[in-house]
Amino acid sequence: MPKEIEKSAHSSSSVSRNRIQRAGFLLLLGIALFTVIPIFLIIGVVVIRGFQTLTPEFIFGFPYNGMKSGGIWPAIVGTIYLVLGTALFSVPIGVAAAIYLSEYAPVNRVTQIIRIAIITLAGIPSVVYGLFGLGLFVITLKFGTSIIAGALTLAIMNLPVIISTSEEALRTVPHSFRVTSISLGATKWQTIHRIVLPQAQSGILTGVILGLERAAGETAPILFTVAAFYLPQLPRSPFDQTMALPYHLYVISTQVPGMPEGIQYGTALVLLILVLGMNLFATVIRSRARARRQW
Repeated sequence: MPKEIEKSAHSSSSVSRNRIQRAGFLLLLGIALFTVIPIFLIIGVVVIRGFQTLTPEFIFGFPYNGMKSGGIWPAIVGTIYLVLGTALFSVPIGVAAAIYLSEYAPVNRVTQIIRIAIITLAGIPSVVYGLFGLGLFVITLKFGTSIIAGALTLAIMNLPVIISTSEEALRTVPHSFRVTSISLGATKWQTIHRIVLPQAQSGILTGVILGLERAAGETAPILFTVAAFYLPQLPRSPFDQTMALPYHLYVISTQVPGMPEGIQYGTALVLLILVLGMNLFATVIRSRARARRQW
């Protein structure tokens, strides 16, 4: 009799655990769907309403008739220039800072303060960076509203993301790799350059792409430092103004009355394709890097 009671209790306990596990699974599934479904709905609406607008004239043409006709080529080129300029300034500095913090910096209060400052800077609203860029690069350094002022502002804004993710990627490389390399006669820099950096490449690339994607989609910083309402030609130097997709989308959606809906959604779709293309490029390179990883 006691054995039967024990078996019955064990059986009921097992059923209870299975129910709790199933309920937890359904809860997590519901949260995942609640997160993912709105994203697919947004993408679906943009694609459906903007796909018909994606003609060669729209992509490679210049706007005219108060931007109610023509294309968005100047905004596409301006966005590409800003992303490349941001990468030029932020990636070397960000990765170098991550290498120093991960491999060289001593563990003390100063280093802790630096890391706290980096985390704090990552949470500052982008409009504050825009005002900072306006005051420093546009007015004080007299760059004017230009590509270089906008790229420098976006680079400063993206540095915390690049530094944090790159440092974390470097720290995930097993310490035994460093010990083995140094024991074989390599210097510390040779170990970092030939062993640590290649193994952390995928994580570093993730941080870089996250930062550049943010740069491609930001409006507030470029509003103060580089973006033009309308330009009939492409920029010819880093000190020229330029149109950009995020600001152009804001302008045609709020400042131009009677704007055709197709142009608005077409512009949003081009920006979406640009960002997702960067993501796809990063995913491919990251997958290849992980395949070559030795741990």
